[in-house]
Amino acid sequence: MPGWAPSSNRAQGGGDLGRVEAPVTLRGYLLCVFAAFGGILFGYDSGYISGLTGQDPGFGDSSDAYNGYLYDTWQKSLITSILSAGTFFGALFAGSLADWIGRRSTIIAGCGVFSVGVAMQVASTTIALLVPGRLIAGVGVGFVSAVIILYMSEVAPKAVRGAIVSGYQFCITIGLLLAAVVDQTMHDDLSSRSYRVPMAIQFLWALILAAGLFFLPESPRYHVKKDRLDAAAGALSTLRGQPVDSEYIKNELSELVASYRYEQENMQANWLDCFRGGLKDSSSNLRRVLLGMALQMMQQWTGVNFIFYYGTTFFQQVGIKNAFLIAMITTAVNVLSTPISFWTIEKFGRRTLLIYGAVGMALCEFLIAIVGVATHANTHTSTASGYVLIIFTCFYIFFFASTWGPAAWVVIGEIFPLPIRAKGVALSTASNWLWNFVIGQITPYMVDKGYANMGTNVFWVWGSTCTLCVVFAYFLVPETKGLSLEQVDRMLHETNPRNSAKWVPHTAYANQASREDSDKMAAQAASNALGTEHHEEKV
Repeated sequence: MPGWAPSSNRAQGGGDLGRVEAPVTLRGYLLCVFAAFGGILFGYDSGYISGLTGQDPGFGDSSDAYNGYLYDTWQKSLITSILSAGTFFGALFAGSLADWIGRRSTIIAGCGVFSVGVAMQVASTTIALLVPGRLIAGVGVGFVSAVIILYMSEVAPKAVRGAIVSGYQFCITIGLLLAAVVDQTMHDDLSSRSYRVPMAIQFLWALILAAGLFFLPESPRYHVKKDRLDAAAGALSTLRGQPVDSEYIKNELSELVASYRYEQENMQANWLDCFRGGLKDSSSNLRRVLLGMALQMMQQWTGVNFIFYYGTTFFQQVGIKNAFLIAMITTAVNVLSTPISFWTIEKFGRRTLLIYGAVGMALCEFLIAIVGVATHANTHTSTASGYVLIIFTCFYIFFFASTWGPAAWVVIGEIFPLPIRAKGVALSTASNWLWNFVIGQITPYMVDKGYANMGTNVFWVWGSTCTLCVVFAYFLVPETKGLSLEQVDRMLHETNPRNSAKWVPHTAYANQASREDSDKMAAQAASNALGTEHHEEKV
């Protein structure tokens, strides 16, 4: 991979634009990829709860008020959704914290908060301690989920940024699969181990992520924001695998400095300023924030978390045997499908994946609903319909995992200017968790007996929302493939979403009036950083 660069004219730009960023090296690629490990923490914590609500968790004894089971609808709703309530507030707070103490430090702090919540869950013997434990763990997940995307987007080379950020979604799927395997292993255990072992394993993911981040550099864009240009040059050198005084490092740092100066002159960076501008202006802060929040809302309304949160109990309710095994199969499909996006998201683009992925999901969901209606009318087809349900559920997950799963995260990491980037990503991630909470709350009431008891008819709802996803992606989502974050900002000023794929960068911020000053600052920062390195070697 050393020396690899994209072949498209859009990715390279023209003239000096091709030298704004160094070629991708294997070492730099792997450094950026490690941060994606945070997805395992998120995915596992989201996934193990499906098995917990479908089995006897061993809470208390037979005299316990819950009788050792979590079959009541309100209990399933509360335990599943309370994590998302914590992540909502955690993600919002992380936006300010990431601008204050840094992206990397905020993620490490999130791992610490998450571990406290996990400890409470492991120690629980009743729902009374389990619920606040999941709430606190959710705050930690909110820190991680919001800032991981921000960090990865800011450190990744533009040529492979989509693939690297997609790796976060891939790690989420691995976490879901690991949770399903553990649930399958423990579901016959009637002791407290049935829930304590799956919960305790989460400590490992937090430890690996926090320890690994100590060896990764802080985001160079965060250093630029704090006017620490020497540190920014050093971070770029580590991430790009280039000497700190190389032309590549000087040019990229020069562009970062010039871009940030331009943005500072044209916008502020507090929470209120995230909502400034008009709805018709695709480059306004308000339009970008609403786009990010709506994108994450629509990702939740694809309905896929219905399968991952309630798949076990849902398959049990519709009469499918071995529901735990089926849940493990669906998560395996999720894992195997996501890596496809590593190539397609850079080959076809974010916008294309979102449009056609939503079409595929809608078709699968409507077919599942139709089969469900036919089965209700003719009980003799129940066995065959069970297989059809499983097959099209797997196709549905395939379309999600290879399109909306990763692409929604990639886009929110790319559309915000630096002054409000941390807050914009935080608001978008908080939207994800808000709607995750809403869906986690209402879904049991939609499908459980004694309430709406919709069964497979719930897929009429998900199919309709996926149809809305098609319309949303076509009219509102811009194409950001092959552009640096600074070029994305310029593209949003100069074109609209439907024409965005045709836009080609024609100038850089550093080519404007501030070019001379930013070049001098970048060269001085590289020189200072090089002097620091030599000093450290002598010491």
